[in-house]
Amino acid sequence: MKKILTLLVAFLMIASFSVQAQGEKPKSPPRETKGKIGDVEVVIKYSSPSVKGRIIFGELEKFGKVWRAGANEATTMSFSKAVSINGTKLMAGTYSFFTTPNENGNWEIIFNSEAKQWGAYKLNRDKDALVSESQTSKIEKVEKLTYRIEGNFIYLDWDTTRLKIKVN
Repeated sequence: MKKILTLLVAFLMIASFSVQAQGEKPKSPPRETKGKIGDVEVVIKYSSPSVKGRIIFGELEKFGKVWRAGANEATTMSFSKAVSINGTKLMAGTYSFFTTPNENGNWEIIFNSEAKQWGAYKLNRDKDALVSESQTSKIEKVEKLTYRIEGNFIYLDWDTTRLKIKVN
């Protein structure tokens, strides 16, 4: 009887933790940005972390190291038709998106054909569909990582950095 009571108490504790965890908001909530560039439909799915007083580029996200360009699962970008990214052709489809932050100058951007992956931990560079460079600039502080589609550009804004990707 004592074993049954102990198991019941343990089960109830686990169940209450599970219910409590389900009610918590994620630290890096999932986001989706949709838009059109010309006649191409673009969908960006990502998790949006916050700065929370941290130094983002150079410390949290190291310079020279591939980053998933969001949190949790790798960010994905979908294009309904073939596009040109910074002058290089990319076929229609869904790609995981990565970047390599650089302290000075342009950042490497990577569109990888393996869309479903967690972070950049097992990134297979043999599956890169497009690798290019994009400009960054300094902006007013943005607390939550955000993607925007405006005109012929995709913007990634976070902390005091903007990454600008030209799409035709």
